[in-house]
Amino acid sequence: MSKAHGALGSALADKSAAKQAVDLALPMIEKGIASRTLGESGFLYIVIMDPGLRPEHCDFEQAILYEHAVGDRDAWDADYARYAREKARVCWRVQRSGHELRYMAAHLLRAVETGVWGGVWADGIAVGVSGADPWFDEAIGTAVAGFLRAIAKQRALQMAERLELGRHDNHGSHQLPLT
Repeated sequence: MSKAHGALGSALADKSAAKQAVDLALPMIEKGIASRTLGESGFLYIVIMDPGLRPEHCDFEQAILYEHAVGDRDAWDADYARYAREKARVCWRVQRSGHELRYMAAHLLRAVETGVWGGVWADGIAVGVSGADPWFDEAIGTAVAGFLRAIAKQRALQMAERLELGRHDNHGSHQLPLT
């Protein structure tokens, strides 16, 4: 099931857009982590899935668009990256947020999937967050997904309408489609 990531992935919500979305949310995240308002761990991990890729297109690892750690990973008291990845994986597969899955659609969970909530599915964007309290993991994921959607909208509005969108490079500048 291995298909080229770039060929099927989102044209406008690419890796550079995901990084920008996290960067926009970081001041809020860092303040909440430092003050322990978001939770006691003092750490956070974020995983964003490519909204243009689905399980029928590729494997989970190939669909990861961007990951970001907040805090010194050497001081972690838990594997926040693994939790965030598993939250992103289940939200991506089922196309629902973790809280909804855990408490309203638990019948969709597989035995190997996490029942821990804190991942979101927002308008086609799956984000897994771990390290804060689950309700704040969810809030952070929702903010990051909202920023990613806004960046994609901004890019779309900056482009002339035409049959093919083409692709963006890592800096967000438009390039012609690959042939």
